[in-house]
Amino acid sequence: MKRMDGYKVRSHTKDKPRRILLSLSLGVSSMTLLYLLDQQLRIQKERTSQVGYELHVLHINDEGSMESAKENVPKSYYLLKTRFPLHKYTAISLDKVSHYPSSLGIDGSSATTTLAQPSSLSTSSSRPECLRESLASLPSPSARTDMIHILRTRLVVGFAKDAGCESIIWGDSTTRLAERILAETAKGRGFSIPWQTADGLSPHGINFIFPMRDILRKELTMYSTLVNPPLGELIMETPRSQSDPVSSKDITIDNLMAQYFESVELNYPSIVANVVRTSGKLKPASTLSPSFLCRICNLPVANGTQGLHAWRGDQESTTEASSAISEADAASENICYGCSRSVGSSTSPLLDQK
Repeated sequence: MKRMDGYKVRSHTKDKPRRILLSLSLGVSSMTLLYLLDQQLRIQKERTSQVGYELHVLHINDEGSMESAKENVPKSYYLLKTRFPLHKYTAISLDKVSHYPSSLGIDGSSATTTLAQPSSLSTSSSRPECLRESLASLPSPSARTDMIHILRTRLVVGFAKDAGCESIIWGDSTTRLAERILAETAKGRGFSIPWQTADGLSPHGINFIFPMRDILRKELTMYSTLVNPPLGELIMETPRSQSDPVSSKDITIDNLMAQYFESVELNYPSIVANVVRTSGKLKPASTLSPSFLCRICNLPVANGTQGLHAWRGDQESTTEASSAISEADAASENICYGCSRSVGSSTSPLLDQK
């Protein structure tokens, strides 16, 4: 837990410990991380009668956004509250994203993106129904998976700020980060990799920490069986063979990356680690001085690279690139290329401002 060394018990934290948020998916990585953080806090308590931080655990039930999913909170969520009682727990559904204000960027600019109700829905439609309808209007399964991930991140950030947390801890393993790196690059959002995989201040105005960044998923799976008692009954993960789409037309970019790295991790784990290490050398493009944040993902976008029609393979800010956006595509002017590909032209309700 070297990445958590900054949260040791110190004299200035004894009276009022810092508060951090753990985003818990109930998968093997985040559940193992919760176990390790719980052990760290217990040891701090035994040695000094104090803790270096307070842990708030957040679980987002985003399955309600999928047509065939159940919206009930998993049983394992209640089991872990009994096993790790020292922490505060909250479970919310993905449709609650509209309850929290949009995140502020590192430059103080605000993104006013909200998940608006499609005009075809009646005002009496429930919030989960509005979310399902909005996601269903997206052009492809990859777009829906991408949008769910974006909304989940925005909800975690909004909740963390509202709860007074100074940092968010993510349980992503080396394998998961490698999947994300290639997936985000394929989606046209490669510029965001330094913020999505490395520790530090995010464009959302809150610190991101990835303590499991150097550990493979298969190592965490093995470790989860060695602790006493094992974490198996708390982990809720669908086997890859059962979660993958039957039809090739329904497979997503994220599915493809997960399948690839699942096989690579077994025989060539160094390749997985090298992908993440290489991404660690990337630095945020702070010199571009972005004029706005993307209205969907809330990430900084360089002037002249927004939307599909402004993207010409040239990431420099030019008058010619900006003028390439027609009036018909003006709605996508403040959207990054990756989000423009995801939302398409038939999902304007997703882009409406509050």
